[in-house]
Amino acid sequence: MGQAIAFCRLPLPSVATHLVVWTISAVTVLLILIRPGNSPEAVWASAGAALLILSGGISPAGALSAVARGTDVYFFLTGMMILAELARLQGFFDWIAAIAVEQSRGSRTGLFALVYLVGTIVTIFLSNDATAVVLTPAVFAAVKRARARPLPYLLICAFIANAASFVLPISNPANLVLYSSKMPPLAAWLRVFALPSLASVVVTFLILRLVCSADLQGALETAAARPVLAPAGKRAAYGIAGTAFALILASAFNLDLGLPTFLAAIATAALVTLEDPVAPVAIAKDISWTVLPLVAGLFVLVEALNGAGARAVSRQALEHAFASPLSAAFGVAILSNLMNNLPVGLIAAGAIHAAKVSDLLRTAILIGIDLGPNLSVTGSLATILWLVAIRREGENVTFWQFLRS
Repeated sequence: MGQAIAFCRLPLPSVATHLVVWTISAVTVLLILIRPGNSPEAVWASAGAALLILSGGISPAGALSAVARGTDVYFFLTGMMILAELARLQGFFDWIAAIAVEQSRGSRTGLFALVYLVGTIVTIFLSNDATAVVLTPAVFAAVKRARARPLPYLLICAFIANAASFVLPISNPANLVLYSSKMPPLAAWLRVFALPSLASVVVTFLILRLVCSADLQGALETAAARPVLAPAGKRAAYGIAGTAFALILASAFNLDLGLPTFLAAIATAALVTLEDPVAPVAIAKDISWTVLPLVAGLFVLVEALNGAGARAVSRQALEHAFASPLSAAFGVAILSNLMNNLPVGLIAAGAIHAAKVSDLLRTAILIGIDLGPNLSVTGSLATILWLVAIRREGENVTFWQFLRS
């Protein structure tokens, strides 16, 4: 109530500017969700950011500062996309797909469980964004090889990317944002999050298995011989494993994840280039670069919303209305599905650092931001990356299809 009264006492031009910011941001998020004419999400994020600048909702300098704050995220995403393209071009995904189909022993349910297990491991040790970017093409290759309906297996990549994203601090970059310099030691983290993570992973599997049961009947085709992994493909595989190790080290020393990921990807690309000199050109051509302006646009929206009172309102909510951990978790989960968990996480992080928040409340907010977005296809950055990955393979899932799943 006090925040609302303070807002009403602002000078009229300030009130009008704030209303413009909230309106433009709300419309931008809506357009990102519905994608009129199947246009890329980046188009609307960039247009919304530009409109905020033109309307005076944020200064050009403020917008540039907001974009610059996303540098670590851009490094991280670029590194992951480079690794994914290297693995795809060098046949690593096809090789992994053949092994997965073989190990399933002709069982659709066996392949489903195997994909879920691998998705859990990738999310834990490489992050949920890696599951979306790196694992999704491999899963598509596996189901294509087995001539199974792709969607049930692809949905695993989307849902496990969020469900297992708080097992370790590196499992979701949002974890590092929310805790910042107050990241607890690994043992303390596991004491708090091990059981909730296990419950999240198991329950998500059971629900997905039930929802997809009709598509998991019958046997798979497994006759095709396993392809031989060329030396360049082996180097791509070693690079992915090395990146996982680099991320674990970076997390142990409480470092940003973006630059280590990017440098590991560049080093992997250099090693692959020794075997395949044309690889860099193919990678640069095939990477989905539109992901970067999408994220940059969201950073501008967050900065404008903070300037229009979002951070102050969030701080008041955390200190008063959201004092209950359960209400805080559900509140940020709902907002993440409506807005995307990247801007919600950034706003929540600012509010957490400004307010006096208990460890229990911070834990609840983190789970809400990590797990909550599983209701919306654009609820998290990982699911947006997943959407980009499946569209490249000729698949697509609408907002309503994902919600029904």
